[in-house]
Amino acid sequence: TPTCPLGPKLFSKLFQYVPCAAAAIKTYFNETAYLPCQFINSQNISLDELVVFWQNQEKLVVYELYQGKEKFDNVDPKYKNRNISFDEENWTLRLHNVEIKDQGDYQCFIHHKGPKGLVPSHKMFPPTKLLVIANFSQPEIMEGSNSSSKSYRNLTCSSIQGYPQPEEMYFLLTTENSTIKYSTTMQKSQDNITELYNVSISWSYSGFHDTTNRSIICVLCVSEMCLFSKPYDIVPPKTHPPPKDDILWITALSLVIVGVTVFFLVRWKRKKKQPDLSREC
Repeated sequence: TPTCPLGPKLFSKLFQYVPCAAAAIKTYFNETAYLPCQFINSQNISLDELVVFWQNQEKLVVYELYQGKEKFDNVDPKYKNRNISFDEENWTLRLHNVEIKDQGDYQCFIHHKGPKGLVPSHKMFPPTKLLVIANFSQPEIMEGSNSSSKSYRNLTCSSIQGYPQPEEMYFLLTTENSTIKYSTTMQKSQDNITELYNVSISWSYSGFHDTTNRSIICVLCVSEMCLFSKPYDIVPPKTHPPPKDDILWITALSLVIVGVTVFFLVRWKRKKKQPDLSREC
């Protein structure tokens, strides 16, 4: 594996340089990030003879281990009260309860304490890039209560507490024969403390009187991953049969009409069979 071009100029012979390519580390919000130092202690030098510290992309000291003991003199104030620990076996810094503002580059430095003082022995290059992500909640479709007309309904889809900000959010209308995408303006708000995003979209749908079954789904896409809401199903209105009282009334009326018709037919036939007395006379 190739090493960095500047490697031989930066490191002493005490340590073996580790490959240059450093992948970004993704850590979930409020969990633990593991920041490697990326070097091999080939001669098993004791921590009592070393000074190990990490810097962020602003050159602020995040953590310092001075001859095997934690030292806070050079640590930036915003990291002094943070929950940070050092894994001696893996030479890894553990940054607990990660926040969105912790994103950025981190670099490990090692100095060896010799007879002539501290000598730079290791500088990790390139730095480790920390990316912090937070999963959005499942999108939820809700019907607005302020619809002014029965011919349409205001639908709102929302999702909260996520990072980074979404790339796209839209509705999908699915029928028996097609699926149509409806994109609307996404409303975004960011918490000033956590820096997490809340997002929502709205849509006035006017097809509730169609006679076919339809389903609406809300889709939220963040960093090449999409979240789907539960289906919002639309069932066409059913034609209700007339009430039982109406059925009885209609049935009774029909029987009366039939009875009257039969009565007159019978009388007409009887009258037709009687002899014509005027002719006989």
